[in-house]
Amino acid sequence: MPITGDLLATTMAGIAFIGCAMTGAASAPGPHAHGRRREVVVNGKRVKTVDVHAHCAVPAAMALVDLPLEAPGLLMTDTGTRIQAMDAQGIDVEALSINPYWYRAERDVAAQLIKVQNETLVEFCGANPERFVAFATASLQYPDIAAEQVEYAVKKLGFRGVGVGGSVAGEELANPKFHPFWAKCEELGVLVFMHPLGTRELEPSGRLAGGGLLTNTIGNPLETTIALSHLIFEGTLDRFPGLKICAAHGGGFLPSYANRSDAVCRTFPNRVGPLPKKNPTAYLKDGQLYFDTIVFTPEALRHLIAETGPGLVMMGTDYPFPWTSTEVDLVLGTPGLNDDERIAILGGTAARLLGIAS
Repeated sequence: MPITGDLLATTMAGIAFIGCAMTGAASAPGPHAHGRRREVVVNGKRVKTVDVHAHCAVPAAMALVDLPLEAPGLLMTDTGTRIQAMDAQGIDVEALSINPYWYRAERDVAAQLIKVQNETLVEFCGANPERFVAFATASLQYPDIAAEQVEYAVKKLGFRGVGVGGSVAGEELANPKFHPFWAKCEELGVLVFMHPLGTRELEPSGRLAGGGLLTNTIGNPLETTIALSHLIFEGTLDRFPGLKICAAHGGGFLPSYANRSDAVCRTFPNRVGPLPKKNPTAYLKDGQLYFDTIVFTPEALRHLIAETGPGLVMMGTDYPFPWTSTEVDLVLGTPGLNDDERIAILGGTAARLLGIAS
């Protein structure tokens, strides 16, 4: 199906904002909901805040693979509700991303779907340039055209980032078949936002059944942990040292227990496989991996920053789903940060990586 002006108009009219596979919409925006736009100030300086983890979907693209449009989350036909919530929370710019649902689509369908999605995102952000940027999408199951899609998205459409899942139809991101994609991302200098799709291979066993919504509560951060570990131990980060990947949900469980990855290299060096060029913990600090702030408490954020560095952490909200109350206050309330570090986390680092004017 060729893309026409009518199709783009249809997708623009029906852009939808959804969240992390969890029923429900956004919670009440908070104490500033009915007042003026909250301006975030650090030591007397107005700070531009950027949310790197905010969901959306393009219904016209979803229809190409017969995915129901009644996906969970907050559906919108205009930006008013979202901008009101952003104003209440003190978010100046959202970097929109779409969780990959197309990794099993046929080649031609996937190519059309990505074209519809990316061009719709460009149109939407272009209509609201002060408030929205977006991560491009790519059909990563076909690494050759995924590389072409990223190049077109960056050079022709103006994207500064691309989104990926934590795996691709059951295959690890560290699989050598994806090297052409990683090489193109490195060449173009784009930020890759990695959002998990859950550890679906565990679900048939029943290990994540029962209470607690464990498919999401544990499954999502677990997939991120697995994906990052493979990228380290299979040498992907060594092969592409210029890659910049932002891992959702604070990088999963890896930053909380990364020293065990160092220890396994010492304890079982002959069983690890080819040893990475550095200690695994070094990859959390060297500027290839970035992390969002969705870790819920000041102590958890303090620990994440201690394990990575304040320049590698960016604010994320998971909008429209109420996993967090307000990430601005989380950053402002985390102990041990100086003013420059708070400014970097609130938006400075994301603005630099995504080409957002200060």
